[in-house]
Amino acid sequence: MNLTEQVEQALETIRPYLKADGGDVSVEEITSEGVVKLKLLGNCGSCPMSFMTMKSGIEQAIMKAVPEITSVVAVNMAEQDQL
Repeated sequence: MNLTEQVEQALETIRPYLKADGGDVSVEEITSEGVVKLKLLGNCGSCPMSFMTMKSGIEQAIMKAVPEITSVVAVNMAEQDQL
């Protein structure tokens, strides 16, 4: 199983929760440094709690399941939200 498949598998564990709130997430890129770049979709892209969802839910699920991943960022979140 390649890195993208492993990340997708990790996302499947939290996707039902995202979809329950009208959102979702897609993998845009995995860099050679192990950074996963995600796009927040639906309500996840505009929800004021999306930063917490990214850090507490999505990032934790991916990094726990795929140790090679060093960081998870959302490409469509404001830069200051990711500090």
